[in-house]
Amino acid sequence: MQNVNQMSRKKKKMKSKGGGSPFLAFLKDERFRYATGIVLILIAFYMLFSFISYFFHWQTDQDFRWAAVFSGPEITVQNQGGKLGAWISDLFINQWFGFPSLLFPLILIAWAIRSVQITLFKVWPLTRNLLILIILLSVTLGLIFGSASGFLGSGPGGAHGYHLSKWLIASLGIVGTSFLLLILFSLFILFTTPVLQKIKEKRERNIKQQTQTENAPDDLKEEPSDPITKGMKEEVNRDDERPEEEFFVHSNIKNEPAADSGDSEKASSDDVEIIVEQEKQEDNIKGEGAAGELQDYDPTLELPHYKLPPISLLTDYDSGDTTVTNEELISNKNRIVETLASYKIKIDKIKATIGPTVTLYEIVPAPGIRISKIKNLEDDIALSLAALGIRIIAPIPGKGTIGIEVPNQTPRIVSMKSILSSRKFQESDFELSIALGKTISNETFTFDLTRMPHLLVAGATGQGKSVGLNAIIASLLYKKHPAQLKFVMIDPKKVELSLFTKIENHFLAKLEDTDDAIITDTQKVISTLNALCAEMDERYDLLQMAHVRNIKEYNKKFISRKLNPEKGHRYMPFIVVVIDEFADLIMTAGRSIETPISRLAQLARAIGIHLVIATQRPTTNIITGVIKANFPARIAFRVASGIDSRTILDGPGADQLIGRGDMLFLSGNEPIRIQCAFIDTPEIDSITDFISVQKGYAGAFELKSVDEDTGEASTIDLRKRDDLFEEAARLVVLHQQGSTSLIQRKLALGYNRAGRIVDQLEAAGILGPSEGSKARQVLAKDEFSLEQILNDL
Repeated sequence: MQNVNQMSRKKKKMKSKGGGSPFLAFLKDERFRYATGIVLILIAFYMLFSFISYFFHWQTDQDFRWAAVFSGPEITVQNQGGKLGAWISDLFINQWFGFPSLLFPLILIAWAIRSVQITLFKVWPLTRNLLILIILLSVTLGLIFGSASGFLGSGPGGAHGYHLSKWLIASLGIVGTSFLLLILFSLFILFTTPVLQKIKEKRERNIKQQTQTENAPDDLKEEPSDPITKGMKEEVNRDDERPEEEFFVHSNIKNEPAADSGDSEKASSDDVEIIVEQEKQEDNIKGEGAAGELQDYDPTLELPHYKLPPISLLTDYDSGDTTVTNEELISNKNRIVETLASYKIKIDKIKATIGPTVTLYEIVPAPGIRISKIKNLEDDIALSLAALGIRIIAPIPGKGTIGIEVPNQTPRIVSMKSILSSRKFQESDFELSIALGKTISNETFTFDLTRMPHLLVAGATGQGKSVGLNAIIASLLYKKHPAQLKFVMIDPKKVELSLFTKIENHFLAKLEDTDDAIITDTQKVISTLNALCAEMDERYDLLQMAHVRNIKEYNKKFISRKLNPEKGHRYMPFIVVVIDEFADLIMTAGRSIETPISRLAQLARAIGIHLVIATQRPTTNIITGVIKANFPARIAFRVASGIDSRTILDGPGADQLIGRGDMLFLSGNEPIRIQCAFIDTPEIDSITDFISVQKGYAGAFELKSVDEDTGEASTIDLRKRDDLFEEAARLVVLHQQGSTSLIQRKLALGYNRAGRIVDQLEAAGILGPSEGSKARQVLAKDEFSLEQILNDL
């Protein structure tokens, strides 16, 4: 009965996966890749065979045309490759590049090897270098031999080399052309071979030896005549040279996400194996120090050349000039005084603070005036000023004044560029620093998401809610490395967060075997949230094993190499879950989505998972008491009614905002009025384009799928095993040690891929179940038992 249930679950999983494009599935099929590799190799050998035959029969097969390839038997050729081979050979050798055309089959063979996923070299640089070499050799042969009395038709360099060399000779002369080719060949050798690096290392070694000789005592500078003493001195010199070649933990990155690596582990016991590579390090020593201790682990070394987006990608909409005139200030002040005086409220002092969209008038009432009396005049003051969005703060926290916020007649746009370039944001040392905009006093408003720890955003359509979400995400992208931060983006509308699809391989996280990184399907939303809960539980287990209380202490301990990856420990990136249109999810998925969100909101703070939930309907059936209790930080853009304002802020105010990014931020007792920074769609495109062109991981950060019925990891489909499954199986049987770290080190894989292989080995019956901090039991005791298991799969 259990086997039947497993088979039914596998069929359901196959049906759900079959919903994608059949063409894309065909292209990703392993059989298609191997078939492509075989076809490319056959084409390469066919071309090579035809080229060699052409060298013997070029006089009869010269100028063979494409139209004659499929002609009748009356037209014959001498080429052993037939009419097609004769035409291809004449095209490449006679009309194009001559003898260097023999390198084209090598390019096809390189791509054939790449198609079967054998990584012997980088195929794109190799293709580029071979094409450049073909062109240079063709021109050189054309310069040396010319047409060579018609040998091979156009000469050894082909028609391309002959005509291009003639043009260069006419322009530069024979000497100038020779010097040009010599320069080009020298540059080609310098940029494609390690010659320059070896010369540099030799020069630096000589300089260091000379410096050591100059700084040595006089008695050591004299060359001893005794051969034994001379040999001892040479041994001393060799010992002195050793420190310049430091040992460091080797990180073999193949464009795959490796959350942590077993090779980066501090050697704390004899059974912990460390792979090291001897390499010269001068500025940044990543290996053993003078005391023989490993340096701190750096998670950013997985993508060492990643650069944060520059501020220049953003547009400056902020002119910086005050848009409130003195006439407007005096007029508003007089009207406020007159309105209060008509109700017999005297004012001792009034002061104005000009903000980007709102001006704050601080008044000091005369002694004996009740504050509640002024607060009840909110509508009367708005009527006298003929302005919307009047808000009275009575009293202003920390001051003995009453504030009246009055919108400016011509509000100023606050650009995201001015916010992110501000000193307050640039110098902030928050874990997850977010810059929202400017306050009434024109100060940049920043906060740490880890201290919130979750954020609830509400606002009616068109009031700036989506721009606010983009500002939050952009702030984090400008501060964090891809190894330190991951996003889970849920967008039921399918258009708001689609701009960030391009950074999937850098910052996004998604379920295993899911094509789209931006989650739009309701069922996948539930599965993703359950997977986040499983990730949360796993992280808490790791915190318990490490005897720490939060992710900050855990990562600090891991970076200092006090945690052993052999026991499952890994570097934990922050995960920010961005959910847009939460009301739509509640309507379509029902209350089944509220349970995982409530769990995450209550427990995920300590392990670095933070929620940012946005909705345009802040009603009580959407934002329930459970959610409000775990979202103390809230952002309210303009809403339709006072009831909605009380739902999101527990008080009025959001219904009196003026819109267009005007918002209230609540994280304490009193909300703060902020003008949200404006960031447009082209700016988001520029940021994502800048990130996407940089080297990223092999895919998005993967979350383990969870069976919604049992809450356990979903069944592994062994028909879709990893390409390195059998190699990993033989590895664990050989070492009789079933650990993810072992597979990482020996096969140079990332943590996520190695973890998937371990799950597949468990499903195949090669490894036993996880036993916490202990290594998994290897069920296959020898090679014979392993072969029997592999044959049965």
